[in-house]
Amino acid sequence: MTPDLQEEGDVSLSLQIQDKRIANPYELQAEAGLTKWGEIAVFRGFDPDDWIFGTELGLLRTEPYLLSVGFVNWSPHLNVDPQPYIEAGYYTEHNKFIVGAIHADYKNEAILGYAYDFNKQWRVQVDFQSGRENSSTIGFTWNITPDFQVNPALYFANYHPDRLMGYVVFTYTFHLWGDKNKKDAIEPLSK
Repeated sequence: MTPDLQEEGDVSLSLQIQDKRIANPYELQAEAGLTKWGEIAVFRGFDPDDWIFGTELGLLRTEPYLLSVGFVNWSPHLNVDPQPYIEAGYYTEHNKFIVGAIHADYKNEAILGYAYDFNKQWRVQVDFQSGRENSSTIGFTWNITPDFQVNPALYFANYHPDRLMGYVVFTYTFHLWGDKNKKDAIEPLSK
């Protein structure tokens, strides 16, 4: 739930494996940085058969401040409306703070997050989205190489905090256009 954007010209391909109580147990994701200020994401779920779309626009990207808007979880195939959100971030070299709101179904929900970057390889992060059907998460990002990373996390259901659910995503990033020498230090945990 961070307002980090893919670099322009970067395309990331991911495999997500997660508890079916979180979402589709097996998903593929493609995320592309189209410009300096915008990205799109497409998820392909297999059980159930589904396509999910999202986007993010960076309204303010003047460090240490970040402000993004967009939508997530739009599934025309299953008649699920997009969920618009707004997120603000305050990023220092090591500490990242995130606050925002999302409109899901008929209600507005709060988004909170904190990440700590130990270095360019390791990040630990906690996230929270209000709402009985949502979860709090704790996880880490390990950049095995500058282009390949793994993000394992544990979800704690808001309605039943002692119920744990697992999640892991493997991501490889291709640098197709733009400044190919400039690489993001860390990709965020998936939204």
